[in-house]
Amino acid sequence: MSTRPRATVLRVLPALLLVCLALAGTWLAPHPIDAPVAAPYAEPGGDALLGGDQLGRDVLSRLLAGGRELVLSSLLVAALVTGSAAVLGAIGALRPRVGRLVERTADVLMLLPAVLGILLVTLSWPGGGRLAVIAAAVVLGVPYAVRLAAGAAALVAASGYVEAAAASGERLWHLVLRDILPNLRSTLLALFGLRFVAAVYLVATAGFLQVGPQPPAADWALMIRENSSGILLNPWSVVAPSLAIGLLALSVNLAAAALAPQTGRKAVTVA
Repeated sequence: MSTRPRATVLRVLPALLLVCLALAGTWLAPHPIDAPVAAPYAEPGGDALLGGDQLGRDVLSRLLAGGRELVLSSLLVAALVTGSAAVLGAIGALRPRVGRLVERTADVLMLLPAVLGILLVTLSWPGGGRLAVIAAAVVLGVPYAVRLAAGAAALVAASGYVEAAAASGERLWHLVLRDILPNLRSTLLALFGLRFVAAVYLVATAGFLQVGPQPPAADWALMIRENSSGILLNPWSVVAPSLAIGLLALSVNLAAAALAPQTGRKAVTVA
């Protein structure tokens, strides 16, 4: 195995392991997530390797089960944001009037603070819950992503073969899907990693504000909020989910950067 593939595997493997662990954690938990197994804020030991939370529930079990919804929600948000930004950016690059409208709308939405945007969307959404958090994260993420996608798409749209295809009468969607987006693979993959990180923090913020998952659900952000008052009694009840969120975001971002094709003068091909 050459140096580059080995380095890529080493950078992708932590993210893959963490994501798989988060998705399968519910079945790996040693105790039921809602059953007390120790005294409230008990120190690590015995049946509770990471101690107990505010109700005496096993911190390790809740940690293993608490990442699944966060990972799935963040992946969905990152995919929706990246896909929407890619299409809007490509259309804006080909149709300058549309591009200016998209940029002005993005500028307005970027002025909205993240916490305020989460509260506005989730509290006005019928029933609230996970779908409301996902919708809020997409609305808040697209304005930032579309600017990066539009800048990269503009360089491709100005190339000779795209101009020749447009002059020959090719339809807009053909230009977007066949000529521009395939040449943005590197940018979009890096953008996906960045938006996943942002989605993790937005979804976690919603959980901390209790406008997403509600007690007694096992959720990393909710664990931090619920156990913050007992951090001095059992620090692992807060430190463990905090580390999990940070490591997940960091590892996925590194993996996306490692998987992105090398950019350079040959990034945009004419064929």
